[in-house]
Amino acid sequence: MTIHSGHPFLDPEPDPVRRFRGRLGGVVALVTSGDSASRAGLTVSSLMVANGEPARVLALVDPDSDLAEVVERTGRAVVQLLSWPHRDLAEAFAGTAPAPGGPFRMAAFEDTSWGPRLAGASTWAGAVRESAAEVGWSRLLTLAIEEVVVGEDDQPLVHRRGRYVRP
Repeated sequence: MTIHSGHPFLDPEPDPVRRFRGRLGGVVALVTSGDSASRAGLTVSSLMVANGEPARVLALVDPDSDLAEVVERTGRAVVQLLSWPHRDLAEAFAGTAPAPGGPFRMAAFEDTSWGPRLAGASTWAGAVRESAAEVGWSRLLTLAIEEVVVGEDDQPLVHRRGRYVRP
């Protein structure tokens, strides 16, 4: 094993837009969707919430991801905010860490009307797909919130400049 002084997978010609986005930072969310036929999830840090009637979650996801396909099929999703103890789960759903048997086996999930919800998530929203559009290299999912639960936020999982940090 070789110990590197820098990031071993650092792009030698970094994309300045990606670097700019990485400096914004934000709480990491896990977006999940699915039913008995199939389910999918993806770690997402590019999202915002727009207040209104109904309020909406705007999330940028990989258009080739299983999540994009399952949200398209079911029309429903759960957006849960992760906390510091969930960082390994975040890596597994991002596809950057191994998940023997799949990432849904790494934690307890409860079935809801909107899809699987991480049982340990204290803050989450159940939403329905309102629209999807290609934006740059991403798919913008606009999800209308039907239910929201806001719990304690003692140890949010924050992602900044490619790393998880404690606020």
